[in-house]
Amino acid sequence: MKAVNYAVLALFGAVLILAGLSLPDRGDPTAPLNRDKSAAGTPNAPSYYIRNPERDAATPNMVTVILADYRGFDTMGEETVILTAGLNCFLILRRERTKEKRR
Repeated sequence: MKAVNYAVLALFGAVLILAGLSLPDRGDPTAPLNRDKSAAGTPNAPSYYIRNPERDAATPNMVTVILADYRGFDTMGEETVILTAGLNCFLILRRERTKEKRR
């Protein structure tokens, strides 16, 4: 059974490597994603995000502008989910400790 597991793992790893090799280079302007135009004929969102962060938010850091300005509500939602999960873990672990102390 272990041999089958290792074979499946090796096959999955090979598929991931082959898929990764077929991806375009990072930041390649000729990649299909960067060549697409929207229905209005304007560049798509990734091209806009790369070209205009400093003009839109007066911040040269593109990642900060995307996470805080362009995707602010989405990022806030993700952080709320992570905070809620962390608080739940804390409360569950704390409750278990108090039960053990009472015994």
